[in-house]
Amino acid sequence: MELCINEIFYSLQGEGTRAGIPCVFIRLAGCNLLCKWCDTKYAINKLNGKNYSVENIINEIKKYDCNFVEITGGEPLLQDEIYGLTEILLANNFTVAIETNGSILLDKLNKKIIKIMDVKCPESGMSEYNNYNNFQELTEQDEIKFVIASENDYYFGCKVIEMNELWKRTKNLIFSAVTEYISHKKLAELILNSKNTEYKKYLRMQIQLHKIIWGEDAIGV
Repeated sequence: MELCINEIFYSLQGEGTRAGIPCVFIRLAGCNLLCKWCDTKYAINKLNGKNYSVENIINEIKKYDCNFVEITGGEPLLQDEIYGLTEILLANNFTVAIETNGSILLDKLNKKIIKIMDVKCPESGMSEYNNYNNFQELTEQDEIKFVIASENDYYFGCKVIEMNELWKRTKNLIFSAVTEYISHKKLAELILNSKNTEYKKYLRMQIQLHKIIWGEDAIGV
């Protein structure tokens, strides 16, 4: 069993509710979407990957004194071998998170896995690929992320939350700014000025920690 890997690296978790926690990242190569603002274009094409056996992956991870592993991409669920890898990681007592673009159904994943799921907003150009059936697979440990490039994206995200009552699935409702298009300040103002809804207290703005530390274009961090 082999997987096509773009990179394996040790860094701080840069996003979400676990930002700042040391983590080993496994970035799989290949993606089925092409978001306008994608910041990991180098991982979209499987030609930029290398085949690793599961044994090689485990050995690479064990070089670091860290039991938190995040599998990301590209889109990791495009490779069926991911399910076998995650089961082996769980059996070896790793805490496992998987970051997915939300287009592929999550029902095959072990319930112990932390799911970090994107909902694609209109400015990405990929919102038609959202698989809203995935909301049924989410639990309190999971995170839903909206990458925001405009006011329209923000209100789209709020509408998705409200229509699907997502705060009843998880309280981790995360908004992240694409700063080439919308400033952190503007996104903060949108959140603060939003109407007093049942879910407003669960909205969380994130700033990508790894980009502050190592720079916008750094790879392997």
